[in-house]
Amino acid sequence: MRYKHTVAQLFFGCALLAGFASCSNNNGKETTATTDTDTLRDGLEAYVDNRINIYETVKLTTNLNELTVNERKILPLLIQAAQIMDDLFWKQTYPQRDSLLNVLKDEKVKTFLRINYGPWDRLNGDKPFVSGIGPKPDGAAFYPVDMTKEELEKSNLKDKFNPYSVVRRDSTGKLTLIPYHVLYATELQKASSLLKQAALLAEDPEFKKYLNLRSDALVTDKYTASDNAWMDMKNNVLDIIIGPIENYEDKLFNARTSYEGYVLVKDKEWSKRLAKYVTMLPALQKGLPVAAKYKSEKPGADR
Repeated sequence: MRYKHTVAQLFFGCALLAGFASCSNNNGKETTATTDTDTLRDGLEAYVDNRINIYETVKLTTNLNELTVNERKILPLLIQAAQIMDDLFWKQTYPQRDSLLNVLKDEKVKTFLRINYGPWDRLNGDKPFVSGIGPKPDGAAFYPVDMTKEELEKSNLKDKFNPYSVVRRDSTGKLTLIPYHVLYATELQKASSLLKQAALLAEDPEFKKYLNLRSDALVTDKYTASDNAWMDMKNNVLDIIIGPIENYEDKLFNARTSYEGYVLVKDKEWSKRLAKYVTMLPALQKGLPVAAKYKSEKPGADR
């Protein structure tokens, strides 16, 4: 999921070349080009200065003393696995991150780029905020940059909307699929190994089962069993949501899923406080203004 960068890099490269080329022109043209470039850069930096202030850094803490010895050993393993998902998400959204960060000079722009996982402002209609960067591709890095929606729809490609695959062109230009577990084999093997190590230390049997199943799922793209195991967990103190889950990044078909990772430590005290509301769910469901057939499940029941 890293091939849309070709156009972006060409865009960026052309912007730099234009700047160099202006030096060989006469003085009037050189001054105009430089002034236009400076104005654009200053405008984008001013934009970032304004927009970055809508974010606030928040430090999340928990009392690690309440964890068992094994849970404290598991926690860093889960964090390392989640960090791998973070890198994979970059590859799906803006795989040329490092090359762009290396040429950017303004630290606020770099920070804003990291916040947005790319040079587009996610909370302002994906507005580009780096000079030379065009609109964000609807298909992110899931599809060839030159592929149209109609081309994939009319293709004979088998399982063309598989949520755990990317679409690429082969050497003949024909569309082909590459499964996530093949394209990202190296990273996923590392994450899988970390979950296996955590599973060996896990004391809660349901959490251990989930970690083992999720570890296998990462390297096979078969997630149903681990999804069910996650929902079955009741007594685990630690938790991790990991893998390709949401499809919001694929605005072309809403088909491809993006990698994510969240490591959680349950607040036992607040969990007890919230438990009383679970007992109210059946009554709340009963009062919903919908047909009875939509109320067949018993909310709050153990699975």
